[in-house]
Amino acid sequence: MLYTMAGVPDWTFLTNHAHVLLCIARDPGVRIREVAVRVGITERAAQRILADLTAAGYLTATREGRRNRYRLNPTLPLRHPLERDHQIGEILAVFTTTADAPAPDRPAPAPEGPPGDGR
Repeated sequence: MLYTMAGVPDWTFLTNHAHVLLCIARDPGVRIREVAVRVGITERAAQRILADLTAAGYLTATREGRRNRYRLNPTLPLRHPLERDHQIGEILAVFTTTADAPAPDRPAPAPEGPPGDGR
């Protein structure tokens, strides 16, 4: 397998659009900067992908203060003709059900912010 200079594979089975959707599914309040870091793309590319997904109806963004909160539409079909008989929610379910649940030997993530701030 070929690797990039950073040591990551130069191709993956899922597209950057799928990776961005997975980031949103796992954390609907994620910031664009964090999406870019997790996917391994620029912030501008992350913005472009979010715009694509919004225009196609796969997600909607709602402003909450200075941040966006995203909501996915899991009932839309996949876009490629070979997969059109499947919904995007099927893909999300495969990759989010076990990955997001804390493993027995791994504690749940700590809430953000200092104790007692209501978060």
